[in-house]
Amino acid sequence: MTSPTSRRTVLTAALAAAASAGTVASSAAASPSASSATPAALVDNRFWHTYTDWRCGSADGTRILPGVRPGLVIATPAGRVDHTDPHTGETAAWDYATWTSPVHRSAAPATEVIASWNARTPAGTWIQVELSGRYADGTDTPWFVMGRWAAGDGDIRRTSVDGQGDPRSSVWTDTLSVDDPASGVRLVSFRLRLTLYRAPGSRLTPTVWRVGAMASDVPDRFTVPETAPGPARELPVPRYSQNIHIGQYPEYDNGGEAWCSPTSSQMIIEYWGRKPTAEDLAWVKPGLPDPQVCHAARNTYDYQYGGCGNWPFNAAYAATYRDMNAVVTRLGSLTDVERLVRAGIPVITSQSFLKEELTGAGYGTSGHLMTVIGFTPEGDVVANDPASPDNDAVRRVYRRREFENIWLRTKRYDAEGKVRSGTGGVCYVYWPDRPTPSRQRVLRSLGLV
Repeated sequence: MTSPTSRRTVLTAALAAAASAGTVASSAAASPSASSATPAALVDNRFWHTYTDWRCGSADGTRILPGVRPGLVIATPAGRVDHTDPHTGETAAWDYATWTSPVHRSAAPATEVIASWNARTPAGTWIQVELSGRYADGTDTPWFVMGRWAAGDGDIRRTSVDGQGDPRSSVWTDTLSVDDPASGVRLVSFRLRLTLYRAPGSRLTPTVWRVGAMASDVPDRFTVPETAPGPARELPVPRYSQNIHIGQYPEYDNGGEAWCSPTSSQMIIEYWGRKPTAEDLAWVKPGLPDPQVCHAARNTYDYQYGGCGNWPFNAAYAATYRDMNAVVTRLGSLTDVERLVRAGIPVITSQSFLKEELTGAGYGTSGHLMTVIGFTPEGDVVANDPASPDNDAVRRVYRRREFENIWLRTKRYDAEGKVRSGTGGVCYVYWPDRPTPSRQRVLRSLGLV
């Protein structure tokens, strides 16, 4: 089995270097402790979302929308620009305003940086998110586009941008990655730039509630430390199969195995009591099962990537629902996931594995998303796995040791014995605004709020 994530080239240079050297490397010293949250030495999250956060940035034409959920909106546009959509060929004029974050020095000198954002974009508006990193020698990367995004697809086509890089780093769809981590090159800080667009002369505006990035020094490892089980708990997350959508909507990557990410996202969105309206779903062909999954696929589809597996686009889709927050991050162990689940927060994990590496899955994959909804008394993982023949078969129990390794490792062997990449603990975390104190504590300890 494959998904759009299989076409991602995360850790490309690191793996190429390892393959050319013919070595199998691991780094126990860099491995996270089983008894702690994500170590600062490996992962650093910085998200701007409070009134004070927005004030600390540099604004050109934006203002802060006050309230319980402060956000950025267009006040007086800074200018007007013509933009040609590469996927439609159409050129249109747009008024724009910008906000640039302060420089954030990462606690983890990083080999990868992944941005994510939460925004509302009414028809006639869209946003662009850019990132610039600084190397240890004090030089900066160019401003890289990490996404041109709108909730819908009527004004622009939601897209990543290929072909970006400098002599030391490259952007792979949604990830800024150091080309050769073994050289010691690291990104020690970063800043983000938001550009908000609207139709000329209108009073429309996007609203951005959260923007930030996860920086990480991805450890070089085929195996990860084993963690001890914590308390058992299982969350009542709805179950949706991606496979009942095989062949649906070729324009959004044809359903089935390509829809693991939006199917997982939709399960958690509905766990939090949100769902698309009948009006939202009016475009879906009558009679199709679970039309909300089709809707999620359309609204996460990346027209450059050619699939629904863009990580930040999935988080941004989840955050289009009422009072929802969503980020892309890395966690350090299943202990971190247990803490979130214990607080009532399910987690979407990204992993790759051979069929024999995950007992009971019945398939292998070069990239797949599933939802961790709980843990058994023995510590095994209860997952809603969308790669199931129907909704009733979605709930699975996977062996803890196997699951933890396939999710957290950064290197693996494919069926031909070639070295391939692993995500190193990448996951999506979605939660409603104003979380309970117990949820707030866990989210804060992981650097997400």
